[in-house]
Amino acid sequence: MSELITPGGSDNNPAEEPKLIVDSDWKAEAQAEKEKLVQQEADAKPAGGPDALPEPDFRTIVSMLATQALMYLGAFPDETGRAVVVPEYAKMHIDLLDVLQVKTKGNLETEEQEELDQVLVELRQRFVQVLGVAQAQQQAGQIPPAPAPE
Repeated sequence: MSELITPGGSDNNPAEEPKLIVDSDWKAEAQAEKEKLVQQEADAKPAGGPDALPEPDFRTIVSMLATQALMYLGAFPDETGRAVVVPEYAKMHIDLLDVLQVKTKGNLETEEQEELDQVLVELRQRFVQVLGVAQAQQQAGQIPPAPAPE
């Protein structure tokens, strides 16, 4: 439905006054199109945002424990930019993954089992490497020996 709007003045002199024709159907169509675009945009975005938490699943558990082990093996620098190496904490997280492997044996999907096995192999190898480097540096006097446990 169209409506003729004549702003100000009289209808006697159409040359002086601009005429504006507003199509009310157009308004409804424009609103519907806008809503459709908003819905498409919402559908295109992945769930959550960049700060969204990961799905709580088996892989997330493995990933969290592996990340902690790597952190204590010096894979991630601290605030000062130095590597943090605390073998006892790294070993504890690797051992927790081992417990998880033992307790879930036969209950995991093939992919989950393979991933857990691979993560443990890699973490154990890195643990041995880091301990070897740390011992070599201690013997060379580059770093002080670790304090004895109390």
